[in-house]
Amino acid sequence: MNAAIESNRHTALKKLLGDRVDSLPRGITSVCSAHPLVIEAALRRGALQEAVVLIEATCNQVNHEGGYTGMTPRDFRHFVEDIASAVGFPGDRIILGGDHLGPNPWKQLPAEEAMEKAEAMIAAYVEAGFEKIHLDTSMGCAGEPVALTDDVTAARAARLAAVAEETARRTGRRPPVYIIGTEVPPPGGATHALEALDVTTPKAAINTLAVHCDAFLKAGAEAALERVVGIVVQPGVEFGNANVAIYQPDRAQSLIGAFHEMPGLLFEAHSTDYQPAEALSALVEGGFAILKVGPGLTFALREALYGLDAIAARLGGEALPNSLYATMEAVMMQNPANWDSHYHGSAEEQRLQRHFSYSDRIRYYWPHERAIAAVDSLLNRFDDDIPETLVSQYLGRLYPAVVAGKVSPRARDLCIAAIDSALAPYSAATIA
Repeated sequence: MNAAIESNRHTALKKLLGDRVDSLPRGITSVCSAHPLVIEAALRRGALQEAVVLIEATCNQVNHEGGYTGMTPRDFRHFVEDIASAVGFPGDRIILGGDHLGPNPWKQLPAEEAMEKAEAMIAAYVEAGFEKIHLDTSMGCAGEPVALTDDVTAARAARLAAVAEETARRTGRRPPVYIIGTEVPPPGGATHALEALDVTTPKAAINTLAVHCDAFLKAGAEAALERVVGIVVQPGVEFGNANVAIYQPDRAQSLIGAFHEMPGLLFEAHSTDYQPAEALSALVEGGFAILKVGPGLTFALREALYGLDAIAARLGGEALPNSLYATMEAVMMQNPANWDSHYHGSAEEQRLQRHFSYSDRIRYYWPHERAIAAVDSLLNRFDDDIPETLVSQYLGRLYPAVVAGKVSPRARDLCIAAIDSALAPYSAATIA
């Protein structure tokens, strides 16, 4: 392995993980989800491996005004801690992070007003004890270009970092570590079919660091600069509604070479969902030591729930009028704001995307009270073990583990196992 990569990885992970582990892993998975079953699955896997678990919330999911989950950062912390307590996972081995923290939820407002709201959000995250902050101020606000220049982006990021530092000092919280850079789609993912992705150039990555260093110094946030541990770059990894761009290490070699000029930093890879195991391992080998995953986990959960929906119909002898699929279709049609600008084509194409898109916009609807009730009703239909033959038919990815006795053929256990199967390649890639 490149000596610069190894040195940078060690330095950055040490700042992130502190004394929580006896030996540093190769990298760490960032679980970006607010679904309770996803959180539970991640914590259960962490318990088995005696690992630290990094869980992140996005600015749209969780903010001081509630976000689409209705949770503030403090609420989200209690939410995660309650799940950890239920499964017996030590709270001191959880790292909470904030992803894409900036003005994005309020970008329809004038820039100053949106930034004031972003400052309040940053303060709420730090007050709640979030220890990893991704500063993302790259989006234009009302009257501005869609994408801002590096100088403006860096100046706004430094402004938010200064707020985070002051909040940590005022509240006695541990000052967070920071991730800078934004060469990825905004929160929510790509909205178009993917073709060739441009890999970040070494010049662009080095310039991102340089302009942020200058901006942090001008903002009086020198201490925060010492705790910048990583940069978000585009290694050629992304997913759209119907296809996935798989990591090709040879395309990223020039970018990886930039590590020699970025001492103490690692790369953070966003949108790694649906990457094959060998691609995830190659990313970590190349210095992308933080692998973010979210929609891929709720996609696996949705597969399991829809499989159980079909099994319930088979066991009942006929299609159920109040099926989970029908309920979710009704909920999404009555509340289209989280999918209608992301899904395109004919009515039939949009219907398929609502349920089966890689971008998994359906994840925004699981907190809806009708969706919660429908899932509870579905899981409560199963009093006994589910026949292995039906697991084979409708939950094929879990069948080998069920017949081997590794997974109980119970509805809730199958949901957790489905999420865990999506997490397993990340553990293999990041844990030495």
